[in-house]
Amino acid sequence: MTLPADLHRPEYGARTLVDVLPSVAAALGVPGPDPLGLAQVLGDARRVAVLLVDGLGADLVRAHAATAPVLAGLATPVGDLQAPCPSTTPVSLTSLGTGLPPGSHGVLGFVTDVPGADRPITHTQWTDDPDPVTWQARSTVFQRVAAADVPSTVVGPYAYATSGLTRAAYRGARYAPAVSPGDLAAGLTRSLAADRRALVYGYHAELDLTGHVRGVDSPSWRQQLAHVDLLVAQVLDALPPDAALVVTADHGMLDVPADTRLDVDATPTLTAGVRLLAGEPRARYVHAVPGAEADVLTAWRAELGDRAWVVSRDEAVASGVFGPVDDAVVARIGDVVALARGTWALVATRQEKVPSMLAAYHGSLTATELAVPLLVARGSAL
Repeated sequence: MTLPADLHRPEYGARTLVDVLPSVAAALGVPGPDPLGLAQVLGDARRVAVLLVDGLGADLVRAHAATAPVLAGLATPVGDLQAPCPSTTPVSLTSLGTGLPPGSHGVLGFVTDVPGADRPITHTQWTDDPDPVTWQARSTVFQRVAAADVPSTVVGPYAYATSGLTRAAYRGARYAPAVSPGDLAAGLTRSLAADRRALVYGYHAELDLTGHVRGVDSPSWRQQLAHVDLLVAQVLDALPPDAALVVTADHGMLDVPADTRLDVDATPTLTAGVRLLAGEPRARYVHAVPGAEADVLTAWRAELGDRAWVVSRDEAVASGVFGPVDDAVVARIGDVVALARGTWALVATRQEKVPSMLAAYHGSLTATELAVPLLVARGSAL
């Protein structure tokens, strides 16, 4: 299945977020593939910190180099990477943690259907239903690293210490809760110093939240980026001589003006025959009433036209955008998949009141949403 020219299929196994932790593990001497060649880039690093800044798209870093001079000054040894599909946080974090494409690990969207249960799961609010170990049954890179006797630590928000997403994406690592960006910086440096060989991963959330609420072309977003730059500087100042820092992100982001928002809830042709609307405004999964699948696909294609790439589940799977899709998780994808083009967003003002009010979004496969940085700094001994 051919994608429109403005949407791009992630190159899993070559230059994506999926490939970061396997390559870092290889650099630490853990047996396994090194798809990004980081063993050579990181030299003889005995300790590596990977900091993921939510929403720090590569295009945004380049456009704001003066606001973030520390980030702009880091090395880019392999160029931009790509987020997975959909380009959204739960999918990306699980892809990072497992080293697998979404079709393999099964966390396939911000909101997805729970097959057979007639209800959705919102992965950022997930606790223990469904059971994280069965919903995401694949092993993680952290487990593989632990099996090689390399300690690993995740430094992340206090509120997510026991969340379903944490257990799905990061199991095998010790979780060190952070209560603020300053605490995150201190936790990263403390964890790096605790062991002679270690993998430390940190997650920063506030830049993405600011972008969603205020827009990425806003003074608020630029001020928050400056805070991220300070955090990176603080980690670098305390970086052990034999350690390295890798900075990446889960997706880019773009502002969506009022005139490129289509309200699904106010469009009868888009609600007819629909059992469940899942996904998010730029990456929709549409689950049809049994028997209405073909009619719903026809209606969505006709209504959206060139505002989105609209395909059936089978067509989306065959396109390769999710990587190989396991039979056990394929039903989590909608009967109809709609990935927004341009700056369009498919909001749902009644079903998703607050998300429909946001200023900026991500989730689709435009170059800006997919491109994430891979920035590297090495300690003085390296």
